Amino acid sequence: MKRRQFLNAATALAAGGSLLAVPAQAQQAQEPTGFGPTMPEPFGFETVAALAQERSARVYVQPISQLAGSFANLNYDQYRGIRFRREHDPLAQNPDFRVDLLSPGSIFYEPVQINLVRGGITRPIPFDPALLEFDERYFPDGGDVTTIGNMGWSGFRMRTPLNRPGVMDEFIVFQGASYFRAVARGTLYGLSARGLAIKTGSPDGEEFPLFTDFWVVEPEPGAQSVRIYAILDSRSVAAAFQFDVTPGAVTMVRTRVALFPRVDLRETGLAPLTSMFWFSPASRRVVDDYRPACHDSDGLQMQTGANQALWRGLMSPRNLQISSFVDRDPRGFGLVQRARDFETYQDAEAMYHLRPSAWIEPEGTWGEGEVRLIEIPVENEFNDNIVSYWLPAATIPRGERTEFRYRLSFGALPPSSLPLAKVRQVRSGRSVNVETTRSYVIDFDLGLFRETLPNFQVSASAGRVVHAYIKPLPDQDVLRLAFEFEPGRIQLSELQAVLTTPEGLALSETWLTRWTA
Repeated sequence: MKRRQFLNAATALAAGGSLLAVPAQAQQAQEPTGFGPTMPEPFGFETVAALAQERSARVYVQPISQLAGSFANLNYDQYRGIRFRREHDPLAQNPDFRVDLLSPGSIFYEPVQINLVRGGITRPIPFDPALLEFDERYFPDGGDVTTIGNMGWSGFRMRTPLNRPGVMDEFIVFQGASYFRAVARGTLYGLSARGLAIKTGSPDGEEFPLFTDFWVVEPEPGAQSVRIYAILDSRSVAAAFQFDVTPGAVTMVRTRVALFPRVDLRETGLAPLTSMFWFSPASRRVVDDYRPACHDSDGLQMQTGANQALWRGLMSPRNLQISSFVDRDPRGFGLVQRARDFETYQDAEAMYHLRPSAWIEPEGTWGEGEVRLIEIPVENEFNDNIVSYWLPAATIPRGERTEFRYRLSFGALPPSSLPLAKVRQVRSGRSVNVETTRSYVIDFDLGLFRETLPNFQVSASAGRVVHAYIKPLPDQDVLRLAFEFEPGRIQLSELQAVLTTPEGLALSETWLTRWTA
């Protein structure tokens, strides 16, 4: 799927659990037919879980609608010309939240069933072209509101007074497969979250699960959060999701998931994030561009179960790269846009300095596994090429309910509870002295080291590190660690650096990168 097509189309209408198998406790419910089932009272997460469990017992059939009438063969501008009529907003009387339904068309051809939950009772919102307006520039004869066929809504977005009182800004959108994106106050859409990542980076090909059904619970007046239920479905698994979304300076998406696998799940990533990284001063191979950097995220930040802080700078490699960071009960991880000044990017259109970071904080114990990072080669900024997720070490068994929970926050930067110096910027390039040697410059926060300079450790899994030194740059408020790397004849090496006390205790997060020939 083309990144810019997906991102632009998705915003075209815009101005504590553990990974433990537990017995299936949800009551069986009859699978509804058509759009918008009428659900029994009381409606809640276990109702959705029962539907997901029942669905997992059947052979998966991917829902695809035939785009017809005014929704067939739309280009990007035409799709943008279809807007939801806000006078039909099912939350029009709510003072704090609004919802916009998104039309099918362009790359969005999978029908989504959307329901409103009011007072514990569900009300279906069937697809109806009469709820849409068609821009006369692209539809001079008006839109076809009679041809419906088997089409459905493609998703929805929600709005609230996020940035200014009385102005309903969108803060989250669900559209396309299991993708969703959110923004916090003062940020713009950037990276995406997903329901699950199945066989991502596998030579057998990736499996893209779909959110097929949503239930939006109408918030009470004065509520600060909105609850959304969803069913995810795919060949390998059906799942029930609960999202409690609180927009604000940090938009929090508290997530509960119950998995009902059709097969034993071995390559299924939990809490996946998807982003774009093209180039930066640290990774800029064969790029002819006026901008110093171009990315939605510049690093993978991790806080391990042992409370170690790691920073892995992203790159756009020549070949697919998969990195694994083995851990037990991680405290947090996420894709971060750490550089937040305009000068870093010099892009007045994309405004990359306003893209949010996303941080995953597990609730409960997740056991053994790994944070996996996948980096895919790209030649422009129009495709997502970065994926991160948690991969459990143990197989998630077929036929059993497995539940987990986590907090997903979108904001300028993730929370930090460790008093350690952070990596501010990294640069690398060919050495001016030896053509086959690589120079690295890592700038850490200077704050902790104004009186006493730390020790440092730099290492490589292969090759040789030489000429390493540190130098404070008070005018720039950074402590610079520089070294050269001699790869020799190797093809790959894992590099790392950390500032320490004389006894070897970390005073900074550990910087990581991968060098490839």
